[in-house]
Formats: sequence, structure tokens, C-alpha cells
Amino acid sequence: MTSLAPLWSAESIAIIGATERAGAMGRLPLDYLQRFGYQGKIFPVNPKGGTILGLDAYASINEVPQKVQLALIMVPATSVAQAVSDCAKAGVGVAVVMSSGFAEADAKGALAQIELVKIAKAGGMRLVGPNCIGSVGGAKKVLATFSPVFGSDSTRVESGSLALVSQSGALGYGTYSLAQERGLPIGVAVTTGNEADVTALEVASELAIDPDISGVLLYLEGLESVNALRTIASKKPTAILKAGRSSAGAAAAASHTGALASEDRVVDAAIKAAGAIRVNDVEHLLDAGAAFASKRTLTGKRVAIVTTSGGSGILAVDALEAEGLELAALDPKTMAALAEVIPAYGNATNPVDVTAAVMSEPGLFEKCLELVAADANVDAIVACFCVLTGTDVEKIANALVATRKVRDLPIVVARTGAAALAPQGATLLNAAQIPAFPTPERAVRALSILHAVSQPKKSSAVRAPLCTPLATPTDDVNEIELKNALASVGLPIPESLLATTASEALAGVERVGGRAVFKAVVPGLLHKSDAGGVLLDVHADGAELAFAQLKRLGGNVLVERFVPKGVEALVGITGSALGRVLTVGVGGVLTEIISDVALRLLPVTGDDVNEMIDQTRLTKLFAGARGAAAADREAFVNLVLRLSDATSDWPAMSELDINPVTVLPDGAWILDAAYVAPGTQVAHSQVAHSQVEH
Repeated sequence: MTSLAPLWSAESIAIIGATERAGAMGRLPLDYLQRFGYQGKIFPVNPKGGTILGLDAYASINEVPQKVQLALIMVPATSVAQAVSDCAKAGVGVAVVMSSGFAEADAKGALAQIELVKIAKAGGMRLVGPNCIGSVGGAKKVLATFSPVFGSDSTRVESGSLALVSQSGALGYGTYSLAQERGLPIGVAVTTGNEADVTALEVASELAIDPDISGVLLYLEGLESVNALRTIASKKPTAILKAGRSSAGAAAAASHTGALASEDRVVDAAIKAAGAIRVNDVEHLLDAGAAFASKRTLTGKRVAIVTTSGGSGILAVDALEAEGLELAALDPKTMAALAEVIPAYGNATNPVDVTAAVMSEPGLFEKCLELVAADANVDAIVACFCVLTGTDVEKIANALVATRKVRDLPIVVARTGAAALAPQGATLLNAAQIPAFPTPERAVRALSILHAVSQPKKSSAVRAPLCTPLATPTDDVNEIELKNALASVGLPIPESLLATTASEALAGVERVGGRAVFKAVVPGLLHKSDAGGVLLDVHADGAELAFAQLKRLGGNVLVERFVPKGVEALVGITGSALGRVLTVGVGGVLTEIISDVALRLLPVTGDDVNEMIDQTRLTKLFAGARGAAAADREAFVNLVLRLSDATSDWPAMSELDINPVTVLPDGAWILDAAYVAPGTQVAHSQVAHSQVEH
């Protein structure tokens, strides 16, 4: 497939629609390429020919005397198709359609956009956009863009180790400008617009194999391929700002599983499965970039804090716990050595408070850092300062750099104070590849990002199946039919029978041990509790009355063996655009209210299920809350894996809702099960059957 590298390293660029007219979009790329020193060939294309800004212009790209690697199409929408066709015939590798008026405009524009892709593919050319602001490659000074960011005298175009890829052009270059303000080394910026052909993930995939790139920052409005993202993240640290966290779609879900597995939660699961990091906003994205630009890895969690302010140290400790990192336990020898050099009113334990005396005592800070860095119990260092002025920041930067001679640990700086107090601070620290942040919380968060992307990448889940797949249920399958199917592959289902008469109900109670649960079996009634369709702990003397009560709901009655109270969990499997999704979490009557679940894309392993349990309150409940006996966690994990195997051949967009699974000290039982076929609309309540009343 044609390489996308011309977007940031083209040696020849054609601007179709080029003009000398001041303020015109077709002039800006020419201005930028010339002003920033592009060394490749520039070919303005304009029907009038002649010269444009001192360059020979051509009436058509077909007249250009050499093959063009990158073409920028900047003509009215009505002329774009012809321009794309001309570029394809001329052998252009990549064309960027900067013109708007396509799928983002209306249905007619969407059809025209499809036609552009057909033309490009027929000629073996890749098409970026339309409605795209283009790209920048700092090393080669490729300014294939009309963004006003590059009209500013303060904007620099330099080589750098970070790549920024954004579907949104304006947001992308706004982020680029903020990165420059912070001194972050973004060397490549690519925007993809409507993504009629080339996607942000495709661009990132090619950048991820570039040895000069240390990290990839993405702004996405859609996530079309988990496998592509996994490939990117396996090669380079990757952070994603994914737009669209709305939960409106969950309101129409047909089951608990569908409601809990909202699109945004699925995206979270997909990004986690791929080994990338999801960030919350542009600031968070750039903080991730600062961590990636350090070119360090952090496999351990043990962090030492060295601070000139007790308050900053406390905030950093709080942040470590919030971010899942640990306060390193310093070696006693390290603490003894620190105590010899730190003032008596400081602190020689972690967090290490060297106090403001560091500024007046040359060598004190350096010595403390050396001692901490040499401690084998320390995986990373957070250095906290509240106010740095004048040359103080230079001293600090030099001390931090010198620490690497002892041991090259990841170091982040929390520099709380106005940048104007030491304007050269950011430049010095960035040059030393030491990320600096305005608060301890953000410094620690950056370390947690570095820790997450430094972990070994998991391969796709591979294990032997625990059972053979079940046939797809019928659209109108009832609970007893579904449970019988699950029981046939070894899933734990309490003994039950379907009663159509009061006498059958009475006999059923005796058959299941004298204590039963009665449930209404009514077509279309997915969640029974709200409709009064579940009666718990029914004995023989109340069987006929209970049967009559449920019979009035319009169906038959399922008589099921009573299962003692245990930990109530939810297991669900539903479809998504990214694949089948497993949901595990706290079940019972408060399922949606608590909304305490973890999601993973299938397939999964036992380790994955255990991680899901640990992400929710289930981990404490299974351990035995408030003196209760520990629940059989292993049985629950086995149940989840067997359930995923049993349903592996079911339609991709179907839903299976198992709520609750009651987990006892010696086993786990599926008490309620519901299947929703793809596209089925089911009237239902918001509360599931539960044994919580026991």
C-alpha cells in the first residue's frame, strides 16, 4: 500500500489552487513552505500558469515536470473531483483534500465524497480528508497546511520525537500550539478531516514504526479498529483523547448488560485492551506527551518524593494513592545518610523534605537526590518545588541531570509557581528530558501514564475452551429454556421445573427441597421483580397462593430450588462495533444505581476476569465483608469463562444478561438469565431479580 510518509517528509509538494492573492487559503501553504525553509520542490498549480511568489506555476498537475509525492487540493468543492482525478493520473502518492462541502455538509456532499475515494483508489493514490487542514513534518519543514498557527511569528517548526494525529484540524493545531508553549517536542502533526479514505489510526500506525518517534498522541472522534490500536501501542507509547462520552445511547438498551456496556465504557475497555492510555482533555494529552518525550520507562510502582515544601510532598503522596502508585519504602541506610545532610527541621523519610535551605546550601539538593536515586527500593522520583526564581531553576535542572550518573530513573518535576519567575525553567528542563508540571497531582499523573505504557503488552487471549458453543437461542426463548441450554454445557443452574397448575407448583416445591423461588414466565417480561413476578422462599403451605398470584401476570410459573444468600454478581455479554463485550460487576436490585462494573472485549482469560473483579467492589465482597465467609471466587471465574465459551457463536449484537449470579463459599449459581436477540425491542423495568431479601 502507498506510504503515508509524504504527509511529514515529502520531497515534492504540489499546491492545486495556489494563488498570490493576499489572505487566500491557496497562498498560505506557499508562504509557510518558503518562510520555514522547506528544501524540497514546490509546484504551484493554477490554470493561469505564470509565476506565483517567485515560483513557476503550472496550469495542470499533468504539466509538472516530475512526479509529485504530496498534493494539496485547495479548489472549490465542485472542482475537487477533477483535481483528484488529475492527481491520480499524474502518479501522485498522497493527496490532501482541504476543500470543504462534502460529508460534513449534507447527503449530496457525502455521495460526492464517496466518489472521490473511488477515483483515488482506481489510481492507486491515498486520499486524506476532505475538509482537512493538512500536516506538518518538522524535520523536513513540510508545511502542508493552511492553519493560521503558522502565521504567527512565535510559532516554530522543528524536529521532535512526538507525533500528534487528530481528526479535527482546528483542535489538532490548537493542541500543537499549546505543546509549543510548553516546549514539548512535537515533530509531526497530521490532521485527517472527514477520513473518507485515510484514517488517524492508519497515520499513527505508520508513525509508530518511525525510529525517531518516541510517543503518539491521538485525538479521535471514532475508534474503528482495536487491532490497529493494539499494533500502534505495541510499538510506541500511545495516548488517546477520544471525544463523545455521552451515555444517551444506554437509555435505549434492552438489558442491564446493554445499559452498563455503554459505548464509552466499551471504548475504555478497547483502549485498555490495546495497551494505550485514554486521557480526559487536551491538557491531559499533553501531559502524556511530556512523559513520552522523556524517553524513559517505568515498570515499577515505587516512587520517592523529594520536596522543598512539606505541603507539596503531602499532595504528591495523596496523588500517588489516587493514581495507583506507591510511596517507596526507603532503605534504612538511605534514611540515615539523608538525616546527616538534611536540616533538623526537614524530613529524611519519604517524602524527603529538604526544605528551602536547598537554595542557600550548595550541593545539598544534589546529595539528597544522589542518595535517593541510589536506593534500590526506588523506581522513580517526583521533585516538588513551590517557587523557583532566577538561576535557582538552572541549579535544579543541573542537579536532576546529574542524578542520572547515579541511576537513570524516570524523574518528573512539580514546579508550583508562576512561569514568569524563572522563564528559562521549562526550556532547561525540557532540554534535559525532565517533564515539568505546575502541580504535584499532574506530575504524579504523568508518572502513572508512563507506568501504564511501560507494562508488558498482553497478547490476544488464547486458552483452551471449557465447553462447546451453544446454538443461538430462538428470539422468544424463555428463562427455563435458556437455563436448560446453559446447564447442558456444565453451567451451574439450580434445579427447576415449569408449573402450569397449582398442583404442579406444589409438587415442584417438594421436588426442589421444600424451599423454592417462584418466578413468572411471561413473554416479553425481561426483568420480573418490578412487576411482582418473583416470590422468594416459598414453602409447601404457600405454594398454591404464590402460584395464583404469579399466574395473574399472564404466563406460567418457574419453580426453582432456593439458593441461600451470597454475593450477588452480574455477568453480561453484549455486542458493540468493536466486538463482543464481557461485563462483570456487582449485581442484584441496585445494578444500575451502583453501576459498579468492569468491561473487557472478548475473548478473555482467567487473569482478565480476576482483573475485572479487582476493579469492582466484588473483590472485597468475595473476600468476606463484615465477617462473612469468603465467597468462591474461583468458581465465579470459571463460570464467567465457561459462559463466554458457550455463547461464542451467538450473533455479534445479541445480549445475554445473567443477574444475579449468587456466589457462595462453595460454588456459584446462575439465578436469572435473559437473552435479547439483535434488534429486539423489549419492554422492561430497571431492576433485576435478586435474592437480597433472604
